[in-house]
Amino acid sequence: MLASISLPDNATLSKVSNLEVLDASGSRVRFGSFYEESKVIVVFIREFTSLYVSQLTSEFEKLPKAFEEGNVDTIVVGCGDWQPIERYSEITGFPSSKIFADPSLGVFHGLGMNVQTLARTPAGEKKASYLTEGALKGSLWSIWRALKTPLLIGKQGNIAQLGGEFVFEPGNRCTFAHRMQHTEDHAEISELLAKAGCHSSTNNSL
Repeated sequence: MLASISLPDNATLSKVSNLEVLDASGSRVRFGSFYEESKVIVVFIREFTSLYVSQLTSEFEKLPKAFEEGNVDTIVVGCGDWQPIERYSEITGFPSSKIFADPSLGVFHGLGMNVQTLARTPAGEKKASYLTEGALKGSLWSIWRALKTPLLIGKQGNIAQLGGEFVFEPGNRCTFAHRMQHTEDHAEISELLAKAGCHSSTNNSL
């Protein structure tokens, strides 16, 4: 199993770039097409009820010029089916045109995200800053709203399948990798944006 921050090698990148994910209409999109012309942050989420994306949306709204000037795009890939994408976009405020599904887990597993667990932050380890009390309440609200749509039940994805965050660049390069080790282990947003060349409003020192 790859270490949580090991960068994928050239052979892996070549293989993964040719795999396909699904957009909000169910159409297939080649994964490598996302970073052929610009740097892109790719956030892999556990399921289509993840709170983390709501926090990302908030940051993007504060830093539009930083993303534009740095030619940095951002997409989200979930492990569920494509049908919940529009609903998930409504819940999180993240554009549905930038949310994709990988129900086969081809890209997830190809990039080394093979851990399935429901474990939370280990005892004695500091929780990520996005896991505030208010945020946790918001997460429960989001899940409730998502499940109000009966046709989407069971399509959100495996809650035990962990994701991660990567930064890809033109030339089929990966310059940052973080694979979750438990369910509350998404990368700090400030670190993720800094690695992509954007300064986060949550930590101006980066």
